[in-house]
Amino acid sequence: MQPSVMGALAARFTLHRADTAPDGDAFYAEIGPRIRAIATGPQVTVDAPLLERLPNLEIVASFGVGYDTIDTRTAAARGVVVTNTPDVLSDEVADLTLGLLLATLRQIPQADRYLRAGHWPTRPYPLTPTLRGRSVGILGLGRIGRAIATRLEGFGVTIAYHGRRRQAEVAYPYHASLLELARAVDVLVVVAPGGPETDGLVDAGILAALGPQGILVNVARGSVVDEEALIAALKDGTILGAGLDVFAREPHVPAELVAMDHVVLLPHVGSGSVHTREAMGRLVVDNLLHWFAGRGPLTPVPETPVPKTHRGGQA
Repeated sequence: MQPSVMGALAARFTLHRADTAPDGDAFYAEIGPRIRAIATGPQVTVDAPLLERLPNLEIVASFGVGYDTIDTRTAAARGVVVTNTPDVLSDEVADLTLGLLLATLRQIPQADRYLRAGHWPTRPYPLTPTLRGRSVGILGLGRIGRAIATRLEGFGVTIAYHGRRRQAEVAYPYHASLLELARAVDVLVVVAPGGPETDGLVDAGILAALGPQGILVNVARGSVVDEEALIAALKDGTILGAGLDVFAREPHVPAELVAMDHVVLLPHVGSGSVHTREAMGRLVVDNLLHWFAGRGPLTPVPETPVPKTHRGGQA
């Protein structure tokens, strides 16, 4: 996390750095029973074996909106609260998503490379696809999905969505299955959470339904898209292109994707502005401070039980 976040944690708590410990087993054997809180991010797995080594753990404060690397079921069974950092990053990710979509359709990075290579004096850059007249489907209409949809309204496109349930307060058309959504749109924006339920959800069949003019934009988790199926679909023209901010085995990106000129690739920077990352870090610290002040966590995840003795504040 940012130095400001680490400084805030060190100023208020006894901070033990598992990430810099030379021997993880020795580290947890020595300080495991004393640990009451974890401050972590989505790159770290908090699973049952780790929770077993921390018998007095009370809370896991995760940096990020996604928390699929945390075993919330085991944490709940042990009475451990899990928090994340929603809302404070929604606008930033939504902004980046629109930028990624436009960059993919209008080939902005490719045009930049074309100019820098000195090709413009020889011939104009080729005409590109457009967002005009397109229909956009959103997989996962949560906080970020709604922020994306609100921005898309200004572009005059048709918007539809698929999720676990229809949202009565939302006017966009709802499709009961992802396959139905993919058949109805030619841009699919993936904002669904990661985890076993969504692993490989966007597969070869979904990509085929999206069609030869289809664009896939993924700002969620790499695991939600079958990466091998996506590579095949991009190679054989099953879909037109893709804009990807996330990958299956980060930070490693398949060479096949890197070699393709009809995809735009970003190194998981959806929330990666100074402003937003600082806000996320403050929320990590604030969740811990609220918890240990007896006021409850600020942003517990839905799966976590908050003990009655700690309910209060904004929990």
